[in-house]
Amino acid sequence: MAMERANLLNMAKLSIKGLIESALSFGRTLDSDYPPLQQFFVVMEHCLKHGLKVKKSFLGYNKSLWGPLEMVEKLCPEAGEIAASVRDLPGLKTPLGRARAWLRLALMQKKLADYLRLLITRKDILSEFYENSAVMLEEEGAVIVGLLVGLNVIDANLCVKGEDLDTQVGVIDFSMYLKNDIDDYRTILDQKNYIAEGDLNCELDTYKQSRQGLDEMYNEARRQLKEECQLRQDVENELVVQVSMKQEMEMAMKLLEKDIHEKQDTLIGLRHQLDEVKAINVEMYQKMQSSDDNMGQKNDMIARLEEKTNQITATMKQLEQRLQDAERERAGAEDGVRKFKQDFTNKADSLQKQIAQREKQMMQLETDLKIERDWRQTLQNDLERERETIAQLTAEAQQINGLKKEFHRLQDENTQLKGICEEQEQVLEELGCKLSEYGGQIWLKDKDATHCKLCEKEFSISRRKHHCRNCGEIFCNACSDNELPLPASPKPVRVCDTCHALLLQRCSSNAT
Repeated sequence: MAMERANLLNMAKLSIKGLIESALSFGRTLDSDYPPLQQFFVVMEHCLKHGLKVKKSFLGYNKSLWGPLEMVEKLCPEAGEIAASVRDLPGLKTPLGRARAWLRLALMQKKLADYLRLLITRKDILSEFYENSAVMLEEEGAVIVGLLVGLNVIDANLCVKGEDLDTQVGVIDFSMYLKNDIDDYRTILDQKNYIAEGDLNCELDTYKQSRQGLDEMYNEARRQLKEECQLRQDVENELVVQVSMKQEMEMAMKLLEKDIHEKQDTLIGLRHQLDEVKAINVEMYQKMQSSDDNMGQKNDMIARLEEKTNQITATMKQLEQRLQDAERERAGAEDGVRKFKQDFTNKADSLQKQIAQREKQMMQLETDLKIERDWRQTLQNDLERERETIAQLTAEAQQINGLKKEFHRLQDENTQLKGICEEQEQVLEELGCKLSEYGGQIWLKDKDATHCKLCEKEFSISRRKHHCRNCGEIFCNACSDNELPLPASPKPVRVCDTCHALLLQRCSSNAT
């Protein structure tokens, strides 16, 4: 590992030095196609990958540079813009592509050295991503970060969106760095030819020194070539692993997309079937309700409303009589209080308790008077509404004659509805359960009742089952042909005779 760190450090020195020298001689802003700049990013990628821990995912094992680089955002808020820009790029699909884009954006901001310096100072964070002998955790990482400061003199304009950063192959091109060694060789040979024309003794000494230097340079270049060959072999092996992982990932994504499409098609079909079933249930429920209720309920509705109007009129007369009595009592109480004050002015101390009691009675009478007035106004409003309802029911009674003609046609449909009635009774049981949850009463199931709860007559095709909306029990039509508004339902609903009498008695007791 120490040899690998030394090789990476040397390659970083060569790439950074070559990039700075070529950029200064180039004399203008660098772009993405500049070869020394491309080689610099390849070398930096190898340095950051050195000692990187292998992460296990559902597709296999992989190494990701994006993890440690993403932590810079927490250490330096200024790096948040780069991280957000990288996440928003539409063409990047892999963590390696995001890491390459992050390096290019940091170089354009001239903050690459500052961001990496903050990262290497936090050994606790880097230890989660790197092995103990990695370059970023050793002194070589600090040296590389120090060399990156020199890149602040370079101006670069890189188009990250146009590059395919996910599939680029990061292989170091050693020919760019060996070219400088060949130039050194040529310079030495030119010096040798120049000395040959002079003194032979000087030529011999110079030749020996040059030969010794060439041997040392050759041995060093050969050693570096072997190390770079080994490093290139490692990179090629890693590239093969990444290609195979990418193929597996693409195959898994295709299978996942196919499965998602099939499930979406199935879900759409089930939703259409559910909508159709709901529409059929609603239609059949409406037909059954209109055929059962309109024929029986509307005939008795006018009589019940007339009786209710008579009851309300009698109640209003009683309330008016009580209001007059209360006013007379109030006038008498006021006269008594006035006489009491005039006659017993000198005995105020002994009669303060009685005066306070009279005042309390007066306030109670005023409260009762206000309540009676409000109740009278409410009854008047109810009377107006009942009159409007009577007028509407009178108009509906005229329509009943037309419905009688339609009754014969509905008898033919009745045989078809009998088969559907069983399904609708199940739906009514479910609705009854829900109503029992909202209303608080126990909703008896149809299958649990064979006789009427009140008259105990057995149910049949002609004697239908009806639920009382107040107690939830099952009665025949004769024992449950009453309708009253309940707290759970503002509209009048079916109640049994027992609940009808109990509710009327409760209403009259509350009114008094």
